[in-house]
Amino acid sequence: MLPNISRSRLVTELKRQRELLQQAFALGVPRDYGKLRKLRPVREPSALLGIGVDTQGREQRLAPRAARAWQRTCSAASRDGITLQVVSAFRSIEYQLGIFQRKLDRGLSITEILRVNAAPGYSEHHSGRALDITTPGFAALEEEFENSAAFVWLQANAQRFGFHLSFPRGNPHGISYEPWHWCWRR
Repeated sequence: MLPNISRSRLVTELKRQRELLQQAFALGVPRDYGKLRKLRPVREPSALLGIGVDTQGREQRLAPRAARAWQRTCSAASRDGITLQVVSAFRSIEYQLGIFQRKLDRGLSITEILRVNAAPGYSEHHSGRALDITTPGFAALEEEFENSAAFVWLQANAQRFGFHLSFPRGNPHGISYEPWHWCWRR
């Protein structure tokens, strides 16, 4: 059992996650999505720490160890003249469902959505360890980020702090290349 999580709370959380996954399947996410994409369901953390505001002025949070690693990463980047900005950090499964519903409402197909978003229940953002990053002068969530000094710095230094690029070109998960998406894995 995980520390600080009672058995009854864990059972409640797992039941809630199953219900949310059922909602995702009802939206059209294939039932074998995890197997097809080589992804496992992601459980939300029991605690989150604030890491400041994102590019839209919204407070963002990460799991405690990831949050501390992010602060060290930003400090080191800043010493090297690099500004890292958060576009998105922790997202609940419920929030991810909302993203899917809004995209479906705009007329996108589930296939189109799954090319750029992990299915609800499978996103690294649910773990509280993933961030979408940008830097001044570059559009958020666009491949052009790979042309920034910030991306070059992350490629050279992020691993020292435990962050890894999750979706490089040709990744085995069938998710589009995302030079902005980094996940803490220690």
